[in-house]
Amino acid sequence: MPNERLRAALLERGLTPADLAAAVGVDTKSVERWISRDRTPYRKHRYAVAARLGTDEAFLWPKALSPEQTAEASESEILSIYPHRWTVPRDAWRHLFESAQHEISVLVYSGLFLAEDGSMHSLFADKARNGVRVRILLGDPDSAAVAERGTDEGVDDAMAAKIRNAFVLYKSLRAMEGVEFRLHDTVLYNSIYRADEQLLVNTHVYGISAASAPVLHLRKIAGGSMVTTYLDSFERVWDQAEPLR
Repeated sequence: MPNERLRAALLERGLTPADLAAAVGVDTKSVERWISRDRTPYRKHRYAVAARLGTDEAFLWPKALSPEQTAEASESEILSIYPHRWTVPRDAWRHLFESAQHEISVLVYSGLFLAEDGSMHSLFADKARNGVRVRILLGDPDSAAVAERGTDEGVDDAMAAKIRNAFVLYKSLRAMEGVEFRLHDTVLYNSIYRADEQLLVNTHVYGISAASAPVLHLRKIAGGSMVTTYLDSFERVWDQAEPLR
């Protein structure tokens, strides 16, 4: 059975089997066998292929790693754990987004602390001008999910009001080319702040504000699956969301 994931990854990047073979130091026929016969390369070649294609080894060859190897790699993706969002150093947020070379993504209900920070607006604007894709997902203030979260946190209609406040605060950034805003009506179990392969994940806890809930600092590594789980979740919400007018 062919490896359609590997074939698709090559096509998406405009590469041929010969291009990939040259990049990882193998014969072109080896790459063709990886695709047409779903042969599994040696681990060093799996790493090299995943790095060249900008994807995950476990995505291309899901059966190649044992559950123990995947678990160990995923644990290594955890850089730091903060007991509350308010304990994350301000510099950590700035360093995260400053490190982005390709992608900045934010998934929140309001993320008002970020919307109120003018220096972050400037950073996002500079990144967008330099070709970094900036995507911000805010909760639809009229949605049932936002109303329920407001009730859960004990703030009721204040949650929707905070989102509408964020609309106003982001007015200049919303007009910039390269910055995209969408509204979602999804029940969020985490807020996600992404810069390329790094994430700050703010968990949501019933009855507790996001500012008081824990935060995980994660960095994607080959073979790990934790970061990929959050990235996939972001994309699912993004695909279902509506542009903010």
